This record gives sequence, structure tokens and C-alpha cells, in this order.
Amino acid sequence: MAKEMIIFDMDGVLVDVTESYRETIVRTVEHFTGKVIARDLIQEYKNGGGWNNDWALSQKIAADLGVPLDYAEVVTYFQQIFFGPNNDGLMQREHWIAEPGALELLADNFDFSIFTGRERAEAQMTLDRFAQNLTFAPVVGADDVTNGKPDPEGMLQIMADLPGTRFVYIGDTVDDARSAQRAGVPFVGVAHRANTRYQDTVALLQAEGAFVVIDNINELAGALEKR
Repeated sequence: MAKEMIIFDMDGVLVDVTESYRETIVRTVEHFTGKVIARDLIQEYKNGGGWNNDWALSQKIAADLGVPLDYAEVVTYFQQIFFGPNNDGLMQREHWIAEPGALELLADNFDFSIFTGRERAEAQMTLDRFAQNLTFAPVVGADDVTNGKPDPEGMLQIMADLPGTRFVYIGDTVDDARSAQRAGVPFVGVAHRANTRYQDTVALLQAEGAFVVIDNINELAGALEKR
């Protein structure tokens, strides 16, 4: 009998990106506007939906602060900060959220794949760094789809090659929830308790169809047992 498959989002689910992607947004906006935004503001945009792409979000926040920018210019600066001149950028501040053994236990009963807003090469770099003992296949990134989340295109790509398989999607944003809903896949929401918008995020993910909302990926096994 084929295993079920867990499709993971990456940022905020498998990897803490508070000091990487979120901080890169802050620094990119500051570079172009001279204003330092609070991370709460980033969460407000994310909770509103439609801002899965952090390059586009940086451009949007700058525009809302009165500084319209060329998208390519934003991407170039963002990537410089994120990767750094010698691969010593903010990406190095990321850490893996799953405790030792947590995902390995799930792997006894589930196959794993990833549908992320990162480009696939960036996602694979992170997996190579933190999860060499686990198999995630396929990995579908932003550059593998024409339409990003909340469009379910990437999820449907994964599902198309595995007829008869049962799926569940794990994500931490409204866009993740909407993507799962449009693909007809059960959704587990992740709302980090350290997030100052925690209660708002829990309510939003529940409203968007999450059958359960957990604080972090280490609670996933227990959540799936309750289905």
C-alpha cells in the first residue's frame, strides 16, 4: 500500500526565516526608503494574502512608503543581502525547526515533498544543509510554476504524478491555506506562538480551512493522528 504524502511549505514551517528572509525584507526596504519597518508589518501583509513572493512584497512595502521601485532592482539588492558576497549573507542565519527524530518518525508512514515560494535551487541548498538524512521529492519551487501561491499549480504538479495517493499540505500563511483549498488537499496550519500576530494568524488559518493549527512542525505527528 502506498504511503500518504505530506507536502511541506518551507519558510516558517521547516525553516525559521525570521533572521533571513524577514530580515532581508526589512533591510531591502530600509535601503531604498530610508525607513525601518517593524516585522509585524510584514506579517500584516502576509496575513492579508497575495504576498508569498518576498521580492514583490519588498517592492510593495517600498511603494506604500512612497518609493516606487523597479522589480529587478529590488530582486538584485535582496539577493545580495540574502546570499552575501561570500555566501555569508542572512541565509546563514536560518535554522531547522524540526527536532531530531521528529520528521524521521513521520517518514515511517509518509512520503515527503515540498511546494515552496523559494526558487528550487535555494530550497535544495537548505535541504542539503539541514536534512541530508531525509528525502523530499519532488521539490517544487517558484521557478517551476507560472503562477505562485495562492494558485495551486505547484501542488497540482506534485499530485499529477501520484494518482491514488492521499495528500496533506503543511503551511503557515493564508496563501498556503488557499492553495491547498483550491487543490482539494487537507491543510494543517502553522502559527508560531512567538509571532506577535499569533491569535490573528490562528483565526485566519482556521477561517481558510485548516483542519488543525499547530505551533510548530514538532506537533505535526500528533495533529495527523487526530484526523
